[in-house]
Parts: sequence; C-alpha cells; structure tokens
Amino acid sequence: METPAPIIVTALFSRADQAWLDGLRRQHFPPERNQLDAHLTLFHHLPPSIADELKHRLAEETRGMRAPVARAAGLISLGRGVAFRIEAPELVAIRARLAEAFGPLLTPQDAGGWRAHVTIQNKVTASVAKLLLTDLQRGFQPRPVEIAGLATWWYRGGPWEPLSRHMFA
Repeated sequence: METPAPIIVTALFSRADQAWLDGLRRQHFPPERNQLDAHLTLFHHLPPSIADELKHRLAEETRGMRAPVARAAGLISLGRGVAFRIEAPELVAIRARLAEAFGPLLTPQDAGGWRAHVTIQNKVTASVAKLLLTDLQRGFQPRPVEIAGLATWWYRGGPWEPLSRHMFA
C-alpha cells in the first residue's frame, strides 16, 4: 500500500492554451528542473484524508457549470523566474469557497493570499529572469485563456500523479 501523499489542486487549460504555455515553459525553464507541464495551482498541499470530500466539492463546482472567464493579464517577476498573472474572478470565487470549506486544514502557504499565476521560468539567475521578463513585456498583450476544468494530484516528490479531473460544461 502506498503512503498517503499531499494533494495539489490545479486548474486545467484547454489544449491550445496548455500547448502555448508548455511551449514557453520548455523554452525558458531549465530542462533538468522542468518535471511538470505548465499549471495554475489553486492549493499546494491538502491532506490526503480529504480526498473524497475534495473530489465531491470539485464535481459540484464544475458539473454543468460554464468555465470561468480567464486571461493572462500581465507578467510577474518571481525574482529567479517569470510567470503570467492570471485574472479569473470566478476561479477566485471557487478557490475561496474551497478555502472556506477546508480552512483549518490549510497550510500557511494555502491559507495566505492567492496570486493566480502560471510559471514559465524558475530557478534561473536573477539576471536571466530579468532579461526574459523585459523581452516578454515588450510585445505582451493580455489574452484570454480557457480554463477547461479542475484537477487533483498526489504529490510524492517527483512528477505529480493524477488523482481526479473535473471538467466544466
């Protein structure tokens, strides 16, 4: 039997947006550290004991529901990396409801303010990150991104293992 692992919750992008973000991540993320596809994390570390209730709540949030409107609204410096800032008010509301439901179980990272973003570069020197940020800002135009669903993953130290997927209508 496998040891219980923390659960990560992410938003899922449409195929086209996932391909766009993954392409940028492959281009700018150090290859030896790029173990994951591009992702928008809602929660970093939920206890495995809530897996069933979490899946139930995610199904309620997505089943028959229209996808939240979202857009890549700007760029964020991560110091040693770069991310797209994602604006998605309806996704913020979904996350807030989940945070309220699981409040006492949240880690400090997940209980603090949520800054929706997709990292496309990380773990580089500050000067390399600043160059990419400057380069991307030059031609940046906000653009819509499609949130297709929500997903849960087991975190066991390496690439994440899928637990569940919950797609919007």
